[in-house]
Amino acid sequence: MDTPISDQEFTLFQRLIYKIAGINLSDNKKALVVGRLQRRLGEYGHQSFGEYYRMLASGDHPEELQIMVDQLTTNETYFFREPGHFDFLRETVLPQLRASPSVRLWSAASSTGEEAFTLAMLLSEYRAQQPWEIFASDISTKVLARAQKAHYPLDRNEGIPPEFLRKYCLKGVRSQAGTFLIRPELRNRVTFRQVNLTLPVDPKIGTFNVIFLRNVMIYFDIETKRKVVANLMPRLTTGGYFIIGHSESLNGLCDELEAVRPTIYRKI
Repeated sequence: MDTPISDQEFTLFQRLIYKIAGINLSDNKKALVVGRLQRRLGEYGHQSFGEYYRMLASGDHPEELQIMVDQLTTNETYFFREPGHFDFLRETVLPQLRASPSVRLWSAASSTGEEAFTLAMLLSEYRAQQPWEIFASDISTKVLARAQKAHYPLDRNEGIPPEFLRKYCLKGVRSQAGTFLIRPELRNRVTFRQVNLTLPVDPKIGTFNVIFLRNVMIYFDIETKRKVVANLMPRLTTGGYFIIGHSESLNGLCDELEAVRPTIYRKI
């Protein structure tokens, strides 16, 4: 039986996930919090969400704080999602960068890796003889661990063109039947790392020609959106592209970016 969460307890979790990850949990997400954190209460023998919150807030259990973040962040993604962006990359961006000595792309909210490996397939296909690199990040260590395995259920391959599926994926056999694995030569070109986008980004990760930040800012308020974009701007090269999800907009958030088309911006 689920432990109920009071309005006051829910408010505490709303504030905590906002403080850590900048995520706005709306008031209708109570059931989500209960559903995703119920097992964590049982893990520690807590009788209420208030007890669990006090443990998290004590600072004595940073590993559990990360688990809480992992449980409450939504990670809906799939290969070649919003394909118009990948068409733009193939038809416009990569030809512009043909003479560039190296191309670096950042999948900044990479979840379980489908977006990052989609980018890797495209660069392997259309920039095969020239250097390139994919950097992928997420706040959730849970999804990053899955991404690094690059191992997916077969029904997750729907968006992948058949020729790419044959070329860049290995179909599981025997005990791995019903799954597929991204080929090692592609996996080796993608680096996964935990990054909290609401905090200043480590300059050591370098700069990028394109940053994909899709379908994550819908969870942020205006102030957090502005902060996240400002944190990413130093990592985007002048003339580089910043790509967001189709339900998102950067209007009024950053004067360093100009709209190229809906959801695609260029650093000026």
